Amino acid sequence: MVTGTLLAWGLGAGGTPAVAAVACPSGVDSDFNGDGVRDTVIADPEATDAGVPKAGAVHVVYGGGKGTLTLTQTLDNVPGVPEAGDRYGYALAVYDADLDGCSDLAVGSPYEDIGTAADSGSVHVIYGSTSGLNGGTKAVKEFYQGTDKPLGGGAEADDWVGYAVAAGKTSAGQPYLLIGSPGESIGTIEDAGGFYYVSGTAQTVTLTHQDTEAGGAVAGSAEQDDRFGSSLAATPTHFAVGTPGEAIGTTAFAGGAAYFNHTLTSGYPKPLGGLAQDQDAISGSEEVGDQFGDALAMVPYRASGATSTTESLLVVGVPGEDLSTTVDAGAVHVFRLTAGGTFTETAWIDQNSADVDQESEAGDFFGKRLAAVNTSPNATSTATTTRLAIGVPGEESSEEHAEKGGVHIVPLVGAPGASDQWIDPGYGVPGVPAPRQLAGLSLAATPSLLYVGMPYGPAEARGVHGFPWNVASGGAPTVTIKPGEGGLPATGVAFGVTVR
Repeated sequence: MVTGTLLAWGLGAGGTPAVAAVACPSGVDSDFNGDGVRDTVIADPEATDAGVPKAGAVHVVYGGGKGTLTLTQTLDNVPGVPEAGDRYGYALAVYDADLDGCSDLAVGSPYEDIGTAADSGSVHVIYGSTSGLNGGTKAVKEFYQGTDKPLGGGAEADDWVGYAVAAGKTSAGQPYLLIGSPGESIGTIEDAGGFYYVSGTAQTVTLTHQDTEAGGAVAGSAEQDDRFGSSLAATPTHFAVGTPGEAIGTTAFAGGAAYFNHTLTSGYPKPLGGLAQDQDAISGSEEVGDQFGDALAMVPYRASGATSTTESLLVVGVPGEDLSTTVDAGAVHVFRLTAGGTFTETAWIDQNSADVDQESEAGDFFGKRLAAVNTSPNATSTATTTRLAIGVPGEESSEEHAEKGGVHIVPLVGAPGASDQWIDPGYGVPGVPAPRQLAGLSLAATPSLLYVGMPYGPAEARGVHGFPWNVASGGAPTVTIKPGEGGLPATGVAFGVTVR
């Protein structure tokens, strides 16, 4: 069985410059230097910086072999100084914050101390340019708490601002940034949680929690240890906020999620509804420690015959789900969200689902991490082009390889076992199986590749491995990025914990 370390994971200097392009082209995702080629960001939030342990570092690998960059708080123009346990890069998001055509990077540092407020947290938005990230004239934008600071209010210990981030562009073409603050206290209610919505190029900020009514009534009510804002996922139409600590009646940590659209009232997004396992339309039942909403993923959805993409598919991980007597086996829900705000559950997935590879075991934590994608974003129907990766970090192949981990790839629409694949250390993921590799704890999606971060275990497997979405079970990655290679420093501690 997976130890408590897995469930508690988290809560508790330069390189070769990028070759400059003539101008930043519009419409290329994750392109920080405007050359029309996708770039990759890999964080090591446990890295030592300037001799400071777990200060954190973020590595940028420019596409087309155009060099690398390492971002830390000792780098020129990056605010702050490295402090023990900051974990710079714990969360990452990519979007075009200023609409100049070059992608920008949001970096979460949830354990950053703000004054005397330990682990208050912060987020940096680092701007792209034709000279790459942090290479232009725009200063890094820092979001943190304080009466005269961008997030307002007062900096409080253990708010964990930046524990989760998500970003993109709304269907109306406006940039947005979501910042989770799951440790936020609402009045005297400790760790109730909230999220900041940063809208437009003016970066207007509002704070929403479960007792907020400015944009409409938010699902649920603020309670101790809800940790609203622990997870975030978004599309141009909708976004969702996880509340894995939500108590359902007397059932502690059963979990829940709320979903919204980007319509703003005085800067506040519009709440559309809530999801939890006590609802008749949702499979399963609330149980202690289910942690429904601990992980979220979302993609735009266009049904066959539809003329526009106004719906979304929302995936909710329930890693603590018990399947009969199999404790913490884990499960995943898939929901279809309409433009009007109604939801339909379209799938329940676990390792006992028909034709799905592997089988449910105690402590698998199936659904602890999720990544979803539309492999053909311009298709007239997305029903056959969406895929889902499900992390199973507690998977073990034998007593010798406890918590080795693994990853399922399944269709997001239709029967999950119809075209599923399974990869794990030694079977697709390079290297040999070993205890506590926790494969599946780091996932990221692009239209062409699923990135699987392997920050733990034997050195030969460590790194980030990119697999085609149609890879056969046990198939090899087509891209591998490792510390110490291609201009990257060789001093990583947990290289690949977060990837974008």
